[in-house]
Amino acid sequence: MRILQFSKPAVWMTPFLLVVSILCVAQAPLPEPVTDQETELGRAVYNELRDKGEIIESSPLYESFRPVAEAISREAQSHYPHPFKFFLVHEPHPNAFATPGGNVYVVDSLLYFVKNTEQLAGTLCHEVSHTIHRDAVARMEQDQKIKKREIGAAILLGPTLAQAMAISMIGDLNSLAYSREVESSADVTGSDICAAAGYNPWGLVWLFQEFQNADSEQLPQLLSDHPANGSRIQTLETHFRDKPFVFSKFNPDPKSAMPFSLPKDASSMQFLRP
Repeated sequence: MRILQFSKPAVWMTPFLLVVSILCVAQAPLPEPVTDQETELGRAVYNELRDKGEIIESSPLYESFRPVAEAISREAQSHYPHPFKFFLVHEPHPNAFATPGGNVYVVDSLLYFVKNTEQLAGTLCHEVSHTIHRDAVARMEQDQKIKKREIGAAILLGPTLAQAMAISMIGDLNSLAYSREVESSADVTGSDICAAAGYNPWGLVWLFQEFQNADSEQLPQLLSDHPANGSRIQTLETHFRDKPFVFSKFNPDPKSAMPFSLPKDASSMQFLRP
């Protein structure tokens, strides 16, 4: 009987498997091309985060949260002219923030921080709503007295103005510069989007409830304004009662939540470089 030999094919099998492994690692999306002032500001923020080495180009974590992000995008897209795109970034504290142009940034540690899929979905829906409401641009106009015509002329004036605005915008987003009224408005719109996407909108309420009495030093940045969480919970609960035809089918008990699991090799990642 002839014995088959496999030693030679094994020589090329290792690099083949390596290529397959690399190709299977989930990648960050490509940024939206610049077509107007919002996409230009969004690209300027993207460039700043990329140059700081914070954007995660590839990671198994993308596969974990991408189905949630895509479901939310499908429901939110009709309310905004540019496609929503979700990027993982690496920063010291769990956080998420959205910029003009449709980019939503999720700090990788937030995926370990949330306790269920509904809490993650509620956070993403909230951030998408800030973009729909154009809150970041409004905040810049309020704080820096930047006139609308200056923002509209950013493309004509070149990258310097857009870059300066982007640096300021990152600072505002990371310092929770939005008012409680603006945050509550994003909560309400976000709950509508979550419900339409099939995710229990009580997830954001559960997140607020969990940290109402927590030490502020232990809170992630997106919840560091927790003294307002009581009023935000009340606003959401009122909204749910006012629209029973939408929200009555969702279970308010956090024990009904869907677990959110992460891959074991999630620490494997590469960062986007300029």
